[in-house]
Amino acid sequence: MDVDGSQARMAAFLRDHQDKIVGRWSELVVAGVRGRSSVVEARRELEDIYSLIIAVMSGPGEAGPGEQARVELRAVLAEFSRSRARSGFAPGETALGVFSLKEAVYELIADAADLMPEFLAFSRLIDNLGLYTFESYAAARERIITDQATSMLELSTPVVRLWDGIIAVPLVGTLDSARTQLVMEKLLETLVATGADHAVLDITGVPTVDTEVAQHLLKTVNAARLLGAECTVSGIRPQVAQTIVSLGIEFGDIATKATLADALAHALSRAGLKVGPA
Repeated sequence: MDVDGSQARMAAFLRDHQDKIVGRWSELVVAGVRGRSSVVEARRELEDIYSLIIAVMSGPGEAGPGEQARVELRAVLAEFSRSRARSGFAPGETALGVFSLKEAVYELIADAADLMPEFLAFSRLIDNLGLYTFESYAAARERIITDQATSMLELSTPVVRLWDGIIAVPLVGTLDSARTQLVMEKLLETLVATGADHAVLDITGVPTVDTEVAQHLLKTVNAARLLGAECTVSGIRPQVAQTIVSLGIEFGDIATKATLADALAHALSRAGLKVGPA
């Protein structure tokens, strides 16, 4: 947007009435978020945005102070959006933080008919800033959701040490390509870190085993074998066994056990150990 005389007049109006406009703007923002932020907190956030808006409208265009202020303003609005996304504010509440400035300004300018053309140009600027804020919020929220999904995935795929040289991966939920990749990575990393030579893949918590799930398990077992470790698949319930047979899935020479206890006893016996009553 080119800076002309009308923008300069509007910037001067905003500067002359800064205290009153920012105060009213803060009140509107707090009302829009239903009291989850105080007027003092809101004013602290909004004063920087307000000053940068004035700088954008006052300075010259490209490669000048106005352009520098525009870059700073977008950075401040992006951080404002990320902060609101992390705090759990809704998209509309976040956008309101910018759009409500128009209402605060209009309440003062309504009786000044000679400034209406300037207010329309100012309104278009705020609309653009509000849209940018909304887009920044959406991007930040998507990143948060992605990070949370990754954290949940990691928490749902623990690798535990059962005995010296024996580790287990208790699987719960559905196995897909992304999760299988994570299981494989964590299993291989633990095999290398602990020097274990036997791993138990427990699928007691896997609701269904189809051809795709079986292929994922076989890939994990083969990857462990490349590191010199043998794998046992445990937790095969009667219903799962029937499904595996009906689908014609072959586990080949991979040891399978009904329970995790059976798998541990099998791993111990291969290691030349035996657990009995004291």
